[in-house]
Amino acid sequence: MTQTPAMGFPAFYDAAPRLLVRDPLCAFLGAADDGLMVYGYADAVRLAGHSCPTVAGAWLMTVRALRHLYGDAVPERGTIAVLVRAASDEGVAGVMAAVAALPTGAAGEGGFKGIGGRFDRRDRLSFGAGIAGTLAFVRDDTGAGVAATLDTGAVPPDPAMRDLLPRAAAGTATAPEEARFRALWQDRVRRMLVEHADDPRLVSLAPLPAGCLRRDNDAASEWR
Repeated sequence: MTQTPAMGFPAFYDAAPRLLVRDPLCAFLGAADDGLMVYGYADAVRLAGHSCPTVAGAWLMTVRALRHLYGDAVPERGTIAVLVRAASDEGVAGVMAAVAALPTGAAGEGGFKGIGGRFDRRDRLSFGAGIAGTLAFVRDDTGAGVAATLDTGAVPPDPAMRDLLPRAAAGTATAPEEARFRALWQDRVRRMLVEHADDPRLVSLAPLPAGCLRRDNDAASEWR
């Protein structure tokens, strides 16, 4: 698989959807001109430490949801809540939440407390939320929200992975089999991010019901 020479990443990372966001805190502290930053899939891989259908799916859900909520406008990082249907210790919920938090700036109780009453990032990342989708995103300013549902079955693995994956995981695969496994693993990620980036079967969006957009005053992690 062709790789970019600088970081050794597969070249298709550069073809995956990217996000331009504006972070008011970043602008306030002069970290970037007007607080504008571009996030790409490689950033999600650096955060997660690996590239897989879960990381790719979380990235696509985030990109698709923010584009839906903001249209042609630039999303404002730090003013977007992320809701996760699963509990924090359930399956891959934590990985997906981390990827979604990267360009949105959403954080739980341990997040940045702000400066002078501004730029508070806490209580915008919630697990065990009563939503129909895998993840949901809510704008602070308008209250508009959208749920994103991921179905990785829409982009199935190569049939050869049925035998290669357990052998590679068990450490019994030969060197050529390991190379084949890695190539097929990343090729599925490539198909998700490049060929199926806008496929509604892979990532579907639905507006959040009005009742889900109110955060409970007594428990910031609960949404009604």
